[in-house]
Amino acid sequence: MIIAIPKETAEREKRVALIPDTVSKLVDNGHDVWVETNAGKSSSYLDGAYETAGAKVINDRAALFSDADILISIQPPAQEDLGKMKAESILICLLWALQNEDTVDFLKEKNITALGMDAIPRISRAQSMDALSSMSSIAGYKSALIAANELDRYMPMMMTAAGTVAPAKVLVLGAGVAGLQAIATAKRLGAKVEAFDIRPAVKEQVESLGASFVEIPDLNEESETEGGYAKELAEDEQERQRQVIHEHAKKSDIIITTALIPGKPAPLLVTKEMVEDMHAGAVVVDIAAEQGGNCALTEAGETTVKNEVKIIGPLNIPSMLAYHASQLYSKNMLELLNHLIKDGKPEFDFEDEITLNTTITHQGEIISPMLKKE
Repeated sequence: MIIAIPKETAEREKRVALIPDTVSKLVDNGHDVWVETNAGKSSSYLDGAYETAGAKVINDRAALFSDADILISIQPPAQEDLGKMKAESILICLLWALQNEDTVDFLKEKNITALGMDAIPRISRAQSMDALSSMSSIAGYKSALIAANELDRYMPMMMTAAGTVAPAKVLVLGAGVAGLQAIATAKRLGAKVEAFDIRPAVKEQVESLGASFVEIPDLNEESETEGGYAKELAEDEQERQRQVIHEHAKKSDIIITTALIPGKPAPLLVTKEMVEDMHAGAVVVDIAAEQGGNCALTEAGETTVKNEVKIIGPLNIPSMLAYHASQLYSKNMLELLNHLIKDGKPEFDFEDEITLNTTITHQGEIISPMLKKE
């Protein structure tokens, strides 16, 4: 089989789907690996390293797509490129099928099997394949650094001859993988950290990192999906949530928002009124900006100042740490390929929970239970 890795063409995308170390493992397993020229350059993986690993580096993008048995990428390639793929070939990427219905329909019509790395089920058996967790960890880490860089004061407590400087107060909204990493990074930088999440079960994790957990009494206990994601709250619960967050926001130097609901716009957590009550110089880093943002005043991809509060809506944060993001994604991809390929060929056993949920299209049909519910 030919496993192909194209150069990413999406704006702000610096990652590469497979790194040379992973390529060498695939080559050892008997696969031919083709890598487009300079596919890894923006993430510091050079063509020479791929050649040393046993890959064939080619400059013909059209041939890469047309000859690939399995094409692996970060973002979904443009339809112009996908149109060159042969029937019954396989595409694996962060497909975001619910948000990219046109691409899914195109792949179905072309009889291309598509797997979404974003659709890996969050079960213990699939942890090593969980690209969303890998990328969320990077996003959480980087969000705390962005906030520290934009804040006009120290993060840690500082004792100086001129007096003692109090530590920055950081409020993290959402304690999933990204939120927990943001908490841990802010704590390492010396900040005083508190965190909120609608899932009571994460309280212990938050406190184990040295942060305080912000509790809202009488929330629906069924606030978590089977996959471990937060559920959308009822309107009255959302209002009580905002009232509590508002009180904590007033005292915060930094707010980092990380809350997402799969297949839906990001929930509104930080209102215009909350921002107006924050002190001058405070910072909001909204890493849910790509899904509409958790802050009412976030502008995706922009840094804006409202009421002397700096609001940052970064896009594709994992790409900012492209070297390690590519390394982690590549490891996730290798684990999925090892799960999928048996005796040198892909096998689609839809009795298997991982294969069923990850496969979006196959043999001209929609397979994903997530899409069939819609």
